[in-house]
Amino acid sequence: MAQAAAQAQRTPQATIGGSEFDRDTAVTLREEGVYDAELSAGWTIIHAVNGGYLLAMLGRALGEALPHPDPFSVSAHYLTASVPGPAVIRTQVVRTGRTLSTGEASLYQYADDGTEVERIRVLATYGDLDGLTDDVRTSAEPPAIPPRQHCLGPADGPAAIPGSSAITERLDIRLDPATIGWAIGAPSGRGEMRGWFGLADGRDADPLSLLLTVDALPPTSFELGLKGWTPTIELTTHIRCRPAPGPLRVSITTRNLAGGFLEEDADVWDSADRLVAQSRQLARAPRG
Repeated sequence: MAQAAAQAQRTPQATIGGSEFDRDTAVTLREEGVYDAELSAGWTIIHAVNGGYLLAMLGRALGEALPHPDPFSVSAHYLTASVPGPAVIRTQVVRTGRTLSTGEASLYQYADDGTEVERIRVLATYGDLDGLTDDVRTSAEPPAIPPRQHCLGPADGPAAIPGSSAITERLDIRLDPATIGWAIGAPSGRGEMRGWFGLADGRDADPLSLLLTVDALPPTSFELGLKGWTPTIELTTHIRCRPAPGPLRVSITTRNLAGGFLEEDADVWDSADRLVAQSRQLARAPRG
């Protein structure tokens, strides 16, 4: 134990701007409003590129295209499944104001015949989180999650679901034992997922990485007794304030699975007990 702690102290912590997440969400300006990107296979799960990773990449492009630095509200529609490889992002400035600006972005990849296929389309409003007031009036409370050392990670569970699990190597997730019955064949049926979240290289959270965080935990459908891919149809994320350094706590709930679709409501809390992000997504329920 002491040796492991000493090793952890020797391991340098990645900084914002210098981590694998930053490199893999990088975009390169080709011409005004057009950015080249490369979707990394390191952010895949089962057989798809993670939707939160995609959202962060488009969020980065919009942050460069718009005059305000921080995402406030980002709504994404996932049109076709993305695959690792080259992509192009096209942005459009819809409106700019003194405190807020709004833009659109779409990510395209190429079919075998060379034609472009739109993968995801985003409408977002950006502002400056540092300019917000300190006034907070809320009834929201941080989720009741056991201390991190009492929660469980991928190495504590059974064999992974067949397919790619590359994203789990880039995330530091420790799940509340009360929400992992699915991992031992005993799902609770409550549609809840809670846990501690961070990036594996130690990079602290920022507004951009919060776009990944809201879609990074296992889907609540697992605790409803379903297995397999739960593809996102639409995801809206609200970034409420700049997160403090340290691990995040994430709580995700589903109240209604009907007609083959379910919603997931996520709350993200920082180390200062502030609600830093909220999201709701509509997803297709697994067929398993």
